[in-house]
Amino acid sequence: MPLNTLEEIAEYIVSDGKGILAADESNPTCGKRFDSIGVESTETNRRDYREMLFRSRGMKDNIGGVILFDETLRQSAQDGTPLVELIKTQGALPGIKVDKGLIPLDSSPEETITQGLNGLDERCKEYFSLGAKFTKWRAVIKISDSIPSDECIKANMQALARYAKIVQENNMVPMVEPEVLMDGNHSIERCYEVSCKTLQTLFDCLHKEGVDIKGTILKPNMVTSGSLAENQASIQDVAEMTVKCLKENVPSDLPGITFLSGGQSDINATAHLDAMNKIGGFSWKLSFSYGRALQQPALKAWLGKKENITDAQAALSHRALMNKFAAKGEWSSDLEG
Repeated sequence: MPLNTLEEIAEYIVSDGKGILAADESNPTCGKRFDSIGVESTETNRRDYREMLFRSRGMKDNIGGVILFDETLRQSAQDGTPLVELIKTQGALPGIKVDKGLIPLDSSPEETITQGLNGLDERCKEYFSLGAKFTKWRAVIKISDSIPSDECIKANMQALARYAKIVQENNMVPMVEPEVLMDGNHSIERCYEVSCKTLQTLFDCLHKEGVDIKGTILKPNMVTSGSLAENQASIQDVAEMTVKCLKENVPSDLPGITFLSGGQSDINATAHLDAMNKIGGFSWKLSFSYGRALQQPALKAWLGKKENITDAQAALSHRALMNKFAAKGEWSSDLEG
């Protein structure tokens, strides 16, 4: 299909159960992942690892978009093919992380604000010329007894809205990521409360900035218990609370919601997504934009060795297919083999 408008691009990325492979780890984050398997984080090793992922057979039909880091957008495969072209041949669209990371918020130093608006227009023009079709910006909202502050939510959502407007003016689809962190011992009810307030503020800000919601993708957290909470909510409770939060706060004309996995295990991330789609009753596509929950099995299988590439690609392909089933509400644990 021709992808001429932002709406068509956004709809394509989440069509037919497809989701997004998040491969936009910064070099330090990629370094930590490589440390876990004893591989040095060099530019060549990072390229080889991501090329291996992008050539996996299971990219086709299961992955609609790939978020890249600046370095990766500019790299070519070992045979000289630009990685952007490799992604396109798999039927996926290349995207790019454009924020510049987190700094402490002046009014509340334990909280953060995402930076990167300075020079964003110029960077977007270059990224578009390099083949990017969509972009990503992550805002981070922490939960404790005393936070998040209203200032933190408002400042981050205003920045997300300004970012989204600049991106659309440069003919790319903005992915807005307001991540309410799992870190902490808070209840699922507290996560629900903060997530609702965050999303309500976000869409107010997007509306005020004149952002075209039909050409936007939301990448939110799921509504879960804090990772340190003694009582962990069940798969079904997470699904029900998340769907309720989204239905109350997300406009019906948004084309797709692609969840972040946020530290969940790969199986839990799939199970939660599937349970939500089995509930149904919403207008948007509910899909995935997973990093670790898609990559971890492949990373463990690869270990930096050429002889392991086939096994690593099979591991990624399996997770991509499982998440496609989940995005259609057709997954069950029996399929995991």
